[in-house]
Amino acid sequence: MRRFTVAALTAATLGTVLSAVPAQAHQGSPALGKENCTTTACHFDVAPGTYDVTVLLGGDTAASTRVGGETRRTLLPETATAAGERVVRSFTVNVRTPEGEPTGAEGTPGLDLVLGGSAPALADIRVTPARRARQIFLVGDSTVCDQPGDPYSGWGQQLPQYFRKGLSVANHADSGESTVSYLADSRLWGTVQPLIRRGDLVLVQLAHNDKQTDETTYRANLEALVAGVRERGGKPVLLTPIVRRWFNADGTLNNNTALLVNGLGVDHPAVTRSVAADKGVPLVDLTAKTKALVESLGVEASKSLYLYNEKRDNTHTSVHGATVYANLVREELVAQHLVPEGRVRVE
Repeated sequence: MRRFTVAALTAATLGTVLSAVPAQAHQGSPALGKENCTTTACHFDVAPGTYDVTVLLGGDTAASTRVGGETRRTLLPETATAAGERVVRSFTVNVRTPEGEPTGAEGTPGLDLVLGGSAPALADIRVTPARRARQIFLVGDSTVCDQPGDPYSGWGQQLPQYFRKGLSVANHADSGESTVSYLADSRLWGTVQPLIRRGDLVLVQLAHNDKQTDETTYRANLEALVAGVRERGGKPVLLTPIVRRWFNADGTLNNNTALLVNGLGVDHPAVTRSVAADKGVPLVDLTAKTKALVESLGVEASKSLYLYNEKRDNTHTSVHGATVYANLVREELVAQHLVPEGRVRVE
């Protein structure tokens, strides 16, 4: 970790950022610095779009700061600083309306950030429009989405913390959606597809709610999403669904409920793998990865990944579980060279 004195850091590291965006912007535009913050939160009166955020963390005493934002997204993992130390971190954030689930509440206009951690300390902050950011669009259900309230969290809600400035996560996953409903609703695919630009990634994980979707329809819907992404110059990535936490007596996961075989006998992960192979689409086999992890943890230890203790819920993940699963996605995106290594956070 690089260390700077306050004076050297401000002059050498934040110099271009601070000079590019003065504390009070000109011509009546909103101020985009620390004057918009309290000790625990910041609000920036900006229009929907994509923004680069650079923070200067640390203070006179030891500190540990985490940055969240919008609808409970984790944007920067907890970062420790020694007494007198200052560190710079940057990330890119997607601001939209509605700010969370596409069919949910509109939320608060502008960009809202929350300062957390065991001892948060924000020395400075600057927000600028992102000029060259790539987007990772997420198409999915409640296991992926920006969940509005505790204790729920989708893995897509935790994914942004793993990326640096220049790579933004635009989470358009929505609770209760199947491949059928996602394609049919203008607030969902009809909104996402026009936003895709050349080079953007579109991660698709839909299966949990396709309980009555026959195999032909499910396959055709996945193929339609793939074709729609490619039509816009984007790069589709298919993800098999995270497992449900339903164990057999021998400690393995149930072949039907846990592994997403629906009431019609459609094996959603198998169909997803087949479509990926047939269409030459990158595949993240999240079913296989989460199955291996849950079974390795066993009946008791795996409860913390889901909301079993809080809600007797074996489908939806806790913040801890969503963070673990988001890291599995990050690892695969890196391993398959789908995101530039320079955009992946390693601090």
